[in-house]
Amino acid sequence: MRTPGLVDLQVNGFAGLDFNSGAVTAEALDRALEAMLASGVTTCLPTIITAHPHELEERFRALDAAIAASRLGPLMCPGYHLEGPFLNPGAGYVGCHPADAMTAAKADLVEWLDGMLQRPILMVTLAPEIEGGLALAAKLAKAGKIVAIGHSAADFEAVQAAADAGATLSTHLGNGLPQQLHKLNNTLFAQLGEDRLMAGFIADGIHIHPKALKSLIRAKGFERSILVTDAVVAAGAEPGRYHFAGMPVDLAADGSVRQPGGTSLAGSALKLDDAVRNVVAWGIATPADAIAMASTHALAVLAPALTAAGIALPESELLWSPELRLRRIRVGDITRDFAAEAAA
Repeated sequence: MRTPGLVDLQVNGFAGLDFNSGAVTAEALDRALEAMLASGVTTCLPTIITAHPHELEERFRALDAAIAASRLGPLMCPGYHLEGPFLNPGAGYVGCHPADAMTAAKADLVEWLDGMLQRPILMVTLAPEIEGGLALAAKLAKAGKIVAIGHSAADFEAVQAAADAGATLSTHLGNGLPQQLHKLNNTLFAQLGEDRLMAGFIADGIHIHPKALKSLIRAKGFERSILVTDAVVAAGAEPGRYHFAGMPVDLAADGSVRQPGGTSLAGSALKLDDAVRNVVAWGIATPADAIAMASTHALAVLAPALTAAGIALPESELLWSPELRLRRIRVGDITRDFAAEAAA
């Protein structure tokens, strides 16, 4: 089966490299992107999470310079995803994001960061219910950026208002939430029921139980569902201690990533081709639907922001085996032929 390349809208690091470290080099980035490419991802949005303004500046500047100087970065990384700091600081909503760095929604912070970068911030995840959230959503959408809801307690009215303002996506829906919510009147139901929102799901069997994921995707609909990884530095790496955005995280043998002694998850170690195989193995989707959720559906959300920024993605193509293993990957003028390598 031949398909377009996979698109990951939320990736914080990969294969031992933390995109949030503030010390990314072109060489290290190419190694991480090479590993990501081997998982079928030909386009990704490197994601910077909540931090204080001076930390955001340091992290974005280092990442942006590394991408510009790398071999694969210009092909695979058209821009960035800023996840925070405009999130809900309430217990259960923060996830692993530092609550003390969260702030009211301010357009000038995004504009300031955008102005120093060679590649644009294409996507911003925010909580529309916080101070200034809806106004920022409207301003970002008008500027052609993807507005996503995440780490949010937005109720039905706030979710509708966010969609009215131009929000088009739910970030890792089902996560970034307290363990206990009102049984029906909650932000999960509000976002599932808003047809103008696509939804990203982390299909690692850890963030969401496979049976629950089946229900969530059925409720949202295949046509509005996207597979993402929310991968961190530990993705594609061995179990052990790593550092993500200035905090230690442990990759356990079961594939979960947590802060030491913590119970909440700190991103994932998921690879996007594994997510595709997972939803097929769990009886949630056909191979064609699973690949579409990780490619064309994600691209449909991303496309308006690319157009607004005047960015054209290179052509890409994947060749899959009947078992959904990658045989060949092409992005631009770069090809990886795994079948030929195996034969050699």
